Amino acid sequence: MEIPEFAVDWFEMVTIRRSWLSLLFKPAFANIAKSEDNGSLESERGLVRLLTMDHEVVQRVFQEGGRDYFQQQPSTSSSSSSSILQALPLHVSFDHGYYLLVKSIQELREKKEGLVTVGIGGPSGSGKTSLAEKVASVIGCVVISMENYRMGFDEGSDLDSIDFDALIQNLEDLTKGKDTLIPMFDYQQKRRIGSKGIKSTSSGVVVIDGAYALHARLRSLLDIRVAVVGGVHFSLLSKVQYDIGESCSLDYLIDSIFPLFRKHIEPDLHHAQIRINNSFVSSFREAIYKLKCRSESPDGHPAYAFQGTAHTDNFIEMYLRPPSASEEALTNDWIKVRQSGIKYYLSLGDQRIVDKNFIIRPKAEFEVGRMTLGGLLALGYNVVVSYKRASSSVSNGNLSLSLETIDTLGETFVVLRGMNRKTVGAEATRMGVNGPWITKSYLEMILQRKGVPRLNTPPLLPNTSMTSNQERVIVAPRPIRTSPNLVNRLEDLSQPWTRSPTKSKMEPIVATWHFISSDTSHGSSVIDSSSFRDNMKIAPMPDSYDLDRGLLLAVQAIQALLENKGPPVIVGIGGPSGSGKTSLAHKMANIVGCEVVSLESYFKSEQVKDFKYDDFSSLDLSLLSKNIGNIRNGRRTKIPMFDLENGARSGFKELEVSEDCGVIIFEGVHALHPEIRKSLDLWIAVVGGVHSHLISRVQRDKSRVGCFMSQNEIMMTVFPIFQQHIEPHLVHAHLKIRNDFDPVLSPESSLFVLKSNKPVASQDILKILDPVKLCSSVQNFIDIYLRLPGLPTNGQLAESDCIRFRICEGRFALLIREPIREGNFIIQPKVDFDISTSTVAGLLNLGYQAVACIEASAHIYQDGKILIEVDHLQDTPSPYLQIKGVNKEAVAAAGSTLKLDGSYTTKSYLQIILERLPAMQRSYSGIHAQQAARLQELVEFIQSQGSSSASESSPGRDAAPLEVVIEDMQSRIKRLERWHAINTVLWTFLMSALVGYSLYQRKPQ
Repeated sequence: MEIPEFAVDWFEMVTIRRSWLSLLFKPAFANIAKSEDNGSLESERGLVRLLTMDHEVVQRVFQEGGRDYFQQQPSTSSSSSSSILQALPLHVSFDHGYYLLVKSIQELREKKEGLVTVGIGGPSGSGKTSLAEKVASVIGCVVISMENYRMGFDEGSDLDSIDFDALIQNLEDLTKGKDTLIPMFDYQQKRRIGSKGIKSTSSGVVVIDGAYALHARLRSLLDIRVAVVGGVHFSLLSKVQYDIGESCSLDYLIDSIFPLFRKHIEPDLHHAQIRINNSFVSSFREAIYKLKCRSESPDGHPAYAFQGTAHTDNFIEMYLRPPSASEEALTNDWIKVRQSGIKYYLSLGDQRIVDKNFIIRPKAEFEVGRMTLGGLLALGYNVVVSYKRASSSVSNGNLSLSLETIDTLGETFVVLRGMNRKTVGAEATRMGVNGPWITKSYLEMILQRKGVPRLNTPPLLPNTSMTSNQERVIVAPRPIRTSPNLVNRLEDLSQPWTRSPTKSKMEPIVATWHFISSDTSHGSSVIDSSSFRDNMKIAPMPDSYDLDRGLLLAVQAIQALLENKGPPVIVGIGGPSGSGKTSLAHKMANIVGCEVVSLESYFKSEQVKDFKYDDFSSLDLSLLSKNIGNIRNGRRTKIPMFDLENGARSGFKELEVSEDCGVIIFEGVHALHPEIRKSLDLWIAVVGGVHSHLISRVQRDKSRVGCFMSQNEIMMTVFPIFQQHIEPHLVHAHLKIRNDFDPVLSPESSLFVLKSNKPVASQDILKILDPVKLCSSVQNFIDIYLRLPGLPTNGQLAESDCIRFRICEGRFALLIREPIREGNFIIQPKVDFDISTSTVAGLLNLGYQAVACIEASAHIYQDGKILIEVDHLQDTPSPYLQIKGVNKEAVAAAGSTLKLDGSYTTKSYLQIILERLPAMQRSYSGIHAQQAARLQELVEFIQSQGSSSASESSPGRDAAPLEVVIEDMQSRIKRLERWHAINTVLWTFLMSALVGYSLYQRKPQ
């Protein structure tokens, strides 16, 4: 029976695990458990695949078999690897694909002599270039862009315009150990301008980045093939499909706007071993902040310009209106196309936020071919506005100053850009640029000059209240959970994985917030506007959203509240520890320019000493209520400051919410508790993040030892306080956000670390840090390693098999450490998050055992750019110095200045301590011989603290929400069904064997 390709792809996608280890070493039956609903045929096929996998295969070493199998000489050692990899392509998210690719390159580099070649292909806007850059930042490899191999002036992405012969010659030279010259192409001049030399010894890895990187002519030269689809490429397809309607098939739309994709790009993507579906569209997480005013200098060169060489660009910018739109169509429904030389860039709508004098734009632009513009015009899109923009800019670190001339307006504007709102504002003040500021886009200014009726552009929002009928359609609150599934709807599976839009229906770029009256006695009758203004409240969104869309909606809600109710707007962000609420709060504050107050500032000293951080009773509610009341009435108030290290209140700071800002954000675990949220204007709930990572990790560990547990079972044990006292309040939030951030997989959370035990004087450390921003501290901590008995092992205790948490100054924190080691660097997540003693006690109750502990004191020095930590480990003769930072070059420079080159180690502290022990005392079960008494003391302390907290807050099974009970019953039923299926198969084999043997015995001699 022939299995449809999409069915096989579906099976392969649902068997993907969330982490590298679970993907590689999950037992066969645990993988089959996730495919139980896909039919016996797919399950049997998956079982055959998984049972034939050996450890050499799953280590992702693509030795020889990673290339085209039919073009290689037969090899018994690699034939199995090749056939399995081609039969089981890996469908993963962008972050998971990045992590998987880095690991693959590292392991293949160790196994193979010579150069490792990687090809990253995919359509324009899918994110392949971003992936190549992120991998290069870690591996330090050479990235060769196929765009530099253009021939002639063809402005499209035609296959014939690529000089494959030159690219192949360059790759062959590098493979043979020869230096080579690669061409350089200038897109403004539309010609080659020279070449750049690459030494064969500069890197052991070369990455080819381009739409045709997986072409048949290159595949025989590639060790690892990666395809990236999705991103804004899918978003444009969804957008056009939404605008056009069902009159055109998806194939027709693809051929119209991406005419080369189906014929020249898509067929090659099916040869990829790693298939990445990029869900990114646009994000305000790393927004660009702009201040704009008219240039008053006659010659166009103001005296406050930056020092440096000016870079000149010339653009043509066009706005395309959908074919069925009216003259007064929303500008957010338009498509913006920017031409720069032979390159075309596209973004969906006029995506921006205007707050005070600032224009805030997301990163939402991507490159397309010239044929895409022609295809959109052929589909009926109309060019409404077109103008030329000449820009002369000078960069100074993270800031840039531009002089932009718009031909249609006949004016020149000064634009100051940066990634931080406060930095941009401070630089404008320093340079003496005082406005008057312009917050209208060039599009708005041109439309206004042409006399076109004002169109709705951000941040204008409807201010009409909802009627009583509208109030009744609000969906009842329900728990929000993150979902690891890559595909959410079955109808999305009807298309090949390479071109199925992630959303069958295009969502509007700007959502609509509505207001309802909190005074139900008025009903829908007409009431006084001022009275309604005092009684109105924002209506909750019925759905939950991802972090990027949630951030935009949160800012829009604040602006809507300021416009409709006026200042102050008091926002509360609640959610479990590690869900991302603190990060969200500060990103919102950076956009709207407000203050953030953590509820941890309101801890009571006596409660903190008893480790009751998550208890609602640990908050000084009366002081919090007083502070909110003062803010509400426009008075100054004194916010407490809490010293977490000493567990006591250290003082107060004065806070006043100015009319210029008018916003304050409170964030904390209990920010949406009824006693607090009744005083707030906007309620935001965040779930997922590191909180979900721990639950998934425990679920994975339990599965590896043959015990399946649902997420709710784990949550009820590990996070009892959340289940009982936090989650019930989150369902009432106006905005619910699902944070799918995984600190292990995400390249955005990377922290570069250099570690050495070479002695360094503290005076030398202080010399390399900025004295103005320098701060130092001393911390004493105990790291405890928990391991689940029965996990597969190679005979030694590995940190990757353990859950590590730290006790520091009376607080408990989970340390997420599954690092990538590259050269002298340890690349690890920069996220640790606080947990309660009940969480650690819950892990112990699930069967985890304390197998090791490390006690140390750390002297920490930091200046905002790098952090230097000197760790004195107990029973270790010399201290270890760690240099940490998000900038790899800055960390390396600090190490060189301290003369540490040649002394680095990438070993973990656990590994260092284990190697110091006699061989007989090393065991995968821990360091019991020397630490048994200390570990027992710590475990008893944790259990005593955790049990008291759990007894007060842990829900019984009878008190669990109905949804939890139903889900728990369903998981138990599925387990029974799974084991019943396995038993049926085994009994069938057994009975078949018995019958066969019986017939054999009866056969005539």
